Amino acid sequence: MKITTSMYLLFFPLAVFAQNRPLEIYFDKPAAQWEETLPLGNGRLGMTPDGGVEKEKVVLNDITLWSGSAQDANNYQAYKQLPEIRRLLAVGKNEEAQQLIDKNFVCLGPGSGGGQWGCFQMLADLNISYRYNDGAAYTEYRRRLSLDSALATTTLYINGVTYTREYFTSFGDDVDVIRLSASKKGSINFSVGISRSEKGESAVVGQTIQLAGQLDNGKDGKGMQYLTQVQLINTGGKQTVNGKELVVEGADEALIYISTATDLRNSNYRNTVAKNMQAALQKKYATQKQLHIQNFRKLFSRVSVDLGAGPAENQTTDKRLAAFYQHPEQDRSLPALFLQFGRYLTISSTRVGLLPPNLQGLWANQVHTPWNGDYHLDVNVQMNHWPVEESNLSELNLPLTELVRGLVKPGERTAKAYYNADGWVAHVITNVWGFTEPGESASWGVTKAGSGWLCNNLWEHYAYSDDINYLKSIYPILKGSALFYKSILVKDEQTGWLVTAPSSSPENWFELPNGKHASICVGATIDNQIIRELFNNVITAAQKLGHDKALVATLQAMIKQLPPAGIIAPDGRIQEWLRDYKETEPQHRHISHLYGLYPANLITANGTPGLAAAAKKTLEVRGDDGPSWSIAYKQLFWARLLDGNRAFKLLRELLKPTLRTDINYGAGGGVYPNLFSAGPPFQIDGNFGATAAIMEMLLQSHAGYIELLPAIPDGWKGSGKVHGLKARGNITVDFDWKDGVVTHYKVSSPVKKQVTLKVNGQMKTIALTPTHR
Repeated sequence: MKITTSMYLLFFPLAVFAQNRPLEIYFDKPAAQWEETLPLGNGRLGMTPDGGVEKEKVVLNDITLWSGSAQDANNYQAYKQLPEIRRLLAVGKNEEAQQLIDKNFVCLGPGSGGGQWGCFQMLADLNISYRYNDGAAYTEYRRRLSLDSALATTTLYINGVTYTREYFTSFGDDVDVIRLSASKKGSINFSVGISRSEKGESAVVGQTIQLAGQLDNGKDGKGMQYLTQVQLINTGGKQTVNGKELVVEGADEALIYISTATDLRNSNYRNTVAKNMQAALQKKYATQKQLHIQNFRKLFSRVSVDLGAGPAENQTTDKRLAAFYQHPEQDRSLPALFLQFGRYLTISSTRVGLLPPNLQGLWANQVHTPWNGDYHLDVNVQMNHWPVEESNLSELNLPLTELVRGLVKPGERTAKAYYNADGWVAHVITNVWGFTEPGESASWGVTKAGSGWLCNNLWEHYAYSDDINYLKSIYPILKGSALFYKSILVKDEQTGWLVTAPSSSPENWFELPNGKHASICVGATIDNQIIRELFNNVITAAQKLGHDKALVATLQAMIKQLPPAGIIAPDGRIQEWLRDYKETEPQHRHISHLYGLYPANLITANGTPGLAAAAKKTLEVRGDDGPSWSIAYKQLFWARLLDGNRAFKLLRELLKPTLRTDINYGAGGGVYPNLFSAGPPFQIDGNFGATAAIMEMLLQSHAGYIELLPAIPDGWKGSGKVHGLKARGNITVDFDWKDGVVTHYKVSSPVKKQVTLKVNGQMKTIALTPTHR
């Protein structure tokens, strides 16, 4: 077919595509532990029911519920130590430099270990006790989560009656909803209460259960306030009060509504609770459910992926996981389900105008969540957002942008306090209170790549959206970060390059020539890569916006003095540090020195083949195991290296079933039965990283062109379809393939532009005209 500039690209008629397999997580028994529950969320509220038969626990969450408070833990005298720290590093006394940093160059106070730091916390447990006539022996138990409707159901059969429960966190009225029904009238009998292990008191006021409390702020105890209300509507039967519980007897049907809010950015939170509750109560259940599904599907239905079928896909999810590692060919749809589960989690755990997903998204079953459930800036919160653009959920990147915008002012104070530098900086950890100081230990807390890494996420939203107004809004953030790094670069006497000092590679150590261990160095590779990328992005942005010609010239000159995107060691691997130090842990979970391969595009398989080969050797030594987020990162690296089979091997590693919940820093990641990723314990970044990696196996656009099936594994080559994935430049891509060969494809753009494609190994440039999808 001849292609002209007056049409968007359309090779062969593309069949109307629909997801033709159920997108469900499915079990035939109640959850035995929280990691088997079904996660629901509407971007603010979370709910995880366990499906218990006689007693059911439904863990409730609100993404805005945090302890702690804003603090200034800057050491404003720290910058005076810089000359001595740098002198010690210059003469190879890294251990002494690290001791000085631990003494005078970390945050004041206990840092993340103190009460003022802040912790994302669970909201409460909703406790439901069910009563059945003639006992509770049950059969035909089914528990499902429908990903394309954000609806969970539990069904069971007892004494001739089928009982059905439906659960959703409403995308319409912003409340939690549970519907209890039965095939026989008058069969619904239950009581419901709500509890919290600390900082919460419940009581029945009229016919409403209320839970209220105030969290610890680490100062005077008067931290964040919250209010939760529970109301019931029963059809038939009667409703009574028993202490702190509501009781329903002999009903045909019952509806449980939960409304909650905190005072984070909302001084009228009590009115919010009441308003949302009343709006929900005034709607018919069928109308409310329909509105919820419609609103959710506006986001979810943008993308469909079909990788084929297999006999194992009809098994329960726990059985599918157990079988997948041994026989992946029998369940070709599980990776597609896992991709869509990642998209589901994104939609469910963040919302424009609120907070980005934290280490646990918005789902937690503990008051004190692992690692405080906060935002880690040395891979984790960034990984949470890696799939957002390509999975056609672009607007859900904006909460992260606003979190970063809120770090600029405190980050400016930190930049002055520790480096006497211009611009702003954030180190390794932050929270909703805007913490930017170094952590409390030099071994991990002084890594200063966090702010530059966040700028990559902000830039990617522009790269995918082509939104010039957005670029204008983030330019001061990018510029401020670049000014910081520009201010702190110093000349390395051994190489002549401009480097950061002190520096470190996130959470890793090395062995010095004298046999001692240290983490502090000069010019860690990740610093060099992030600064190179950031400077280039600021130059591009300034030129597009017509800003800062003098700064552009300065950054262009400095880029020439930076270390290369990767230094290849004598053993053929990319060095993690400027010096060729001996590794203390060759299989360390972090692989920060391959930042240039992903998420950056400084190392590409075809553009820098020497560095790509060195990256492969680096990954071979690093190994394929680790916490789930680390496995997902390696999967991404292999996808970028165009090795689909190796990327698939990493996906198999990540999908290994586990029930472990201990704190793990080494090998042993996997997924829980409900598909939450396991560090262990649960960390949502592994879900998001693997989602991004599966898409990178199917579509890439980072190297200056769009490539279809760049890293498809042998097991997916038979046939497949993709609809709605995004490429950089606000390009939407659909395609089909058979026997590993693309047979149909469609590329569309809302504005006129040229795009370069690589399809079945052939490069071509096509002119697109505006389309309206």
